[in-house]
Amino acid sequence: MKQKLLLLGAVFFGFLAFVISYNQLQYEKRRITGSAETVILVQLKTTKTAGEELRDTDITRVEVKRLASRAQSSREILWKDRYSAIGRQLETTVNAGQVLLHTDLKPINQRHGFNSIIPSGMRAISIPVDSTGAVTNLVGPNDNVDVLGTFRFPDLRGDSSLDTVTLTILQNVKVLAVGNRWGATQYAEPGSQRGYSAVTLLVWPEEVEMLVFASQKGRLTLSLRNFDDSRIDRTLEGKSVNFKELEKNIPSFNEHRRKRMQYR
Repeated sequence: MKQKLLLLGAVFFGFLAFVISYNQLQYEKRRITGSAETVILVQLKTTKTAGEELRDTDITRVEVKRLASRAQSSREILWKDRYSAIGRQLETTVNAGQVLLHTDLKPINQRHGFNSIIPSGMRAISIPVDSTGAVTNLVGPNDNVDVLGTFRFPDLRGDSSLDTVTLTILQNVKVLAVGNRWGATQYAEPGSQRGYSAVTLLVWPEEVEMLVFASQKGRLTLSLRNFDDSRIDRTLEGKSVNFKELEKNIPSFNEHRRKRMQYR
C-alpha cells in the first residue's frame, strides 16, 4: 500500500512539474512573440557571385519577424535602405532567396561612393529646403516624400497684383541624402539630428529640369510619407490651391477628412 502511495505521489508531482513547465514555456513564448516586430528586408531574386554589381532588378522585399532588440542590431539590410546597396559590388556569393547582409557587400571606396547608389538611368539632384520645408529636419536618407511648390504668378487680370499658388509637383520621391548625410549608417541618434539646408532626391532625367526651374521660381516643401506607402494619387495631378480655392473648399476638405477618419 505504501509503495502504491509513493508511486501515486511521484506521478502526481511529475504531472504537476510538467504543468508548471508547460505554463512557463507558454508564458515565455507569449512574451517573446509580444516583443517581436515585422521588418521588411532585402532578398535576392537571382544568385549573384562575388565581384558582381548589385542592381535594383536583382532584389525583392521580404517580411520577417524579429525581436525588437535583434532588429536594431541586425546586419540584414532593410528594404528602406536598399538604395545604399544598389550599385555596390558583392564581397561574396549570395544565392537567390537569401536575405542580403551589409557584410555581403564590398566596403564603399572612392570608386563606389555616393554615385554608386544612383540606379542606372536615374539622377540625383539637390534642392534647397528650410527646416519647416523638410518636416523640421525629420526627413532622412531613404525616406519617401512628395514635393510641393509654392509660387507667385501675375494675376490673370493683367494688373500688378500677384496670386500665390501651391501645387504637388512630384509624388513618392526617394530621398538619397540630407545635407551631406546619406546611406544607412549616416543617421544621427534620435533627438540629435543635425540641421541641413538641402535635400538630395532620386529622380528621372526629365524631372531634373522641372525641379531646377521650380526651385528658382518658388519655395519647395517636402511632405513625408510612410516608407511603405508608394501610392500615386491621380486626383492631385493638375490641381492647385490659391486663396480663393482654399476659402471655397474648406468645408468640403473638413467633411472629406471626417469621413476618412471614420474608417481608420
